[in-house]
Amino acid sequence: MIAIKPILTLFIFILITLTGCKKNVVSTETTNEEIATGKPTPPSPTIHGVCDYDINETAILGAGWGKTFDESFSNNLNSWNTWYGGAFNNELQLYQASNLSVTNGNLVISAKKETVAGPTTPFDPTSKTFNYTSGRIESKTNFSASSSSPVVRMMARIKLPAGYGMWPAFWSYGDPWPTQGEIDILEARGQEDKKYQTNYFYGRNANRNLVRGAEGLVTTDVSLQTCYHVYEMIWTQNELKFYFDGVLVKTNSGSYVSGLFGKTERITLNLAVGGLFFSNFNPALIQTGTMYVDWVKVFTTGN
Repeated sequence: MIAIKPILTLFIFILITLTGCKKNVVSTETTNEEIATGKPTPPSPTIHGVCDYDINETAILGAGWGKTFDESFSNNLNSWNTWYGGAFNNELQLYQASNLSVTNGNLVISAKKETVAGPTTPFDPTSKTFNYTSGRIESKTNFSASSSSPVVRMMARIKLPAGYGMWPAFWSYGDPWPTQGEIDILEARGQEDKKYQTNYFYGRNANRNLVRGAEGLVTTDVSLQTCYHVYEMIWTQNELKFYFDGVLVKTNSGSYVSGLFGKTERITLNLAVGGLFFSNFNPALIQTGTMYVDWVKVFTTGN
């Protein structure tokens, strides 16, 4: 998800309080907010999607992949940490556990319009009033494309929420941001039911992103909100390859991709309300929705 913020030093916390958004302290290098222009997704070649697509796991394992993480959301969220507090990027929601449920083999993340008070962020306990609530979880397990596992394959089967101002995301990152990198496998706008975006970020110093223009803008021929689709990323030393329903839709190579090799990241699933991902945003038009995640899997191979 664009513009993730890591656990910060006291100095950065003070800057957050003064500016309202940590990224404002950075002026000499490209930031996520500069990359996340908030403009509507421009036209791109239309990708064929398959409603309720699913993978052939037997074939994947038969091809030499080993499964290292498998979350089917059949019981609980014991493999995940739950975010409590507001977030960043001018998002409007308080993330809390009550907006998360495991129902009928799905993780259900529900955004709701309600007025509540809670911590400004998990790293700033200052109480703040929020007009929306939603949910966010992060895997307790970290993942890394490295010399010991040079190819990492992350994927999830998701039905996206409809509704103006909904910002669902499936991504990975590590702290301090962006020194461990961030890989956005999926983020979408609720008012664009056939579009989503991929991206990645990296920097050598905390809060300084060096990556420019890495977005992958995907337009499909099928709604992402009426049925399930599989969003996938294969991470190697020199490439990030993104797939939609088994079709390659974007490859990032060169630039700072190699800087991610050996870094550790955790998988994150969330549904934000509003924020810098939108342009000319009108809060009065917000329509809350629900994100459904059928499963999350990670495979690795040495090939």
